[in-house]
Amino acid sequence: MNAYKKQTDLLKIIAHPTRLAVLEILRDGEQCVCHMEAMLGLRQASISQQLMILRQSGLVEFRRDGLNMYYRVVKPEIFSVLDAVNSASGQSAARIAHKHANAACPCPKCNAVQNIPLEQISVRG
Repeated sequence: MNAYKKQTDLLKIIAHPTRLAVLEILRDGEQCVCHMEAMLGLRQASISQQLMILRQSGLVEFRRDGLNMYYRVVKPEIFSVLDAVNSASGQSAARIAHKHANAACPCPKCNAVQNIPLEQISVRG
């Protein structure tokens, strides 16, 4: 039965609602923790705890940019596993619409328009 240890460990890692939601968010590419906070309506500490587990498993990695932490999936094969789980369970992926959360997310990526220096904005009128 040891031959199945890695597979069972992976399934245990993804068998958590918040981790599944985080992976779905990361399906669209690199995202910051504050973005996940805004999208999931969870505290940063809760999300960070789940991200730590995903990071320790080798599924995701992060980079720091100033005060923001950005995460991305490093094993995109996980999305095939999630798709298979969704199909087998008869559920479609609970895709989260990023555009609805952007207003609540203070990160530079979500608020690029708000972070344009004043001298670069031209007013016509």
